[in-house]
Amino acid sequence: MSHVYDEDREIRAFLQFDPELGRELAAVPTSSGFNQGGPLNGVPFAVKDNIAVRSFRLTCGSKLLKDLVSPYTATAVQKLLDRGAVPVGKTNLDEFGMGSSTENSGFGMTYNPWDLDRVPGGSSGGSAAAVAMGFVPFALGSDTGGSVRQPAAFCGVYGLKPTYGAVSRFGLVAYASSLEVIGIIAREPSVLREVFSTIRGQDPRDHTSIGYSEAKQTRKRSTVGVPELGSIPLREEVQSSWEKTLDGLKRIGFQLKQIELPALDYLVSAYYVIACAEASANLARFDGIRYGSRAAGFSGNPEKLVRLSRSRGLGDEVKLRILLGTYVLRSGFQDQYYLRAQRIRTAIRREFEGAFSGVDLVLMPVYPCGPFKWGSEGLDPFSQKLSDIFTCSANMAGLPALSFPASVENGLPIGMQFLGPPFAEERLLQACERYARVFPLPSCPLYRPPDSQGTRDSEGIPDPLDG
Repeated sequence: MSHVYDEDREIRAFLQFDPELGRELAAVPTSSGFNQGGPLNGVPFAVKDNIAVRSFRLTCGSKLLKDLVSPYTATAVQKLLDRGAVPVGKTNLDEFGMGSSTENSGFGMTYNPWDLDRVPGGSSGGSAAAVAMGFVPFALGSDTGGSVRQPAAFCGVYGLKPTYGAVSRFGLVAYASSLEVIGIIAREPSVLREVFSTIRGQDPRDHTSIGYSEAKQTRKRSTVGVPELGSIPLREEVQSSWEKTLDGLKRIGFQLKQIELPALDYLVSAYYVIACAEASANLARFDGIRYGSRAAGFSGNPEKLVRLSRSRGLGDEVKLRILLGTYVLRSGFQDQYYLRAQRIRTAIRREFEGAFSGVDLVLMPVYPCGPFKWGSEGLDPFSQKLSDIFTCSANMAGLPALSFPASVENGLPIGMQFLGPPFAEERLLQACERYARVFPLPSCPLYRPPDSQGTRDSEGIPDPLDG
């Protein structure tokens, strides 16, 4: 490679950057019969570090898994390898995908390329920052309650959360199994389309995956459902972007229709009950015995070993969510919390089904505010959770959603999102391509396109796990 780039010393998008290892994996002969001469051949991409890539580390942003090297590759990544795409590194994230700012990583935070005093969003903040910087044309992330769409919006790029089951979750380290999906972050909808068409489809190793059958649009004119947001306060910059987006959609021929989604008022509480309950079960394996680093120098009984290993290895946010999940699953509390949350989940799914009987898409903001400052000047953890109200609805209902750059306010990107019925990803992509005629992709101040070989050299890119 002809260039050495030092930008990631400031951004810290990557936890591991090794293009040579990625090229070795891409060069392994495949028995799938796929043609490596297609449009993804040789294209570099990044992978969130809770998705397995053989011979790369799989830390999930947790000190407990600092030394774990993956012995296998996730199905979504393998499908890209079969097409000749090259995984160049693993990106930073909130520990186990739990957060909205990438401040909760065990290996230091990632910074927003638009403003280094602000967060890139989370939990796929490293993936979004890498794409916004131009390190890679696309990256894989995971979306449990908005963790692909919100960082994409904060970094001024596109973020696709597919229909639940459309992409295999085999190789994604489980956090909340009924909510999370592998998603894609890219600078162009055309890239999202190519990558999604490659990674989608049923996988015998993931029994939640299903065969893909694209939803057909029956109306001649696209109708966008616009929910009433009066009870949900938006910051000034998001309110301005919301109004500009509605005006832009009308100018390019979309028909807007008011819809009602009253269950949104209860959504965040129900989402966190379900997500934390599933996290409590899924993360039980990371105990320092089955998985994870054991507490050094300890030779006591196994119960104390587990307690000490998890206390030292897990961050505060992860501990909080495990405790909350364990609490709501206790005997006597399941009816009061968990089962009630599931009933709200059913209600929001039915409300969307009713809405899509009269509209093709639903438009929502991605987040009530723009990219916020990190540390004490930003949003506190509780406010961040409340702000998931717009994104977690797609996860609770299993719907596809696509965030897109809607405007730039005060020098920072603001994103909106389209939601569609199951398997309507192409409809979302077409809508975003139409909107790009009104507002084309904004240029990140630090963006530099890849060199002629399509990626950047590993020299000069620090490894946060070393030292």
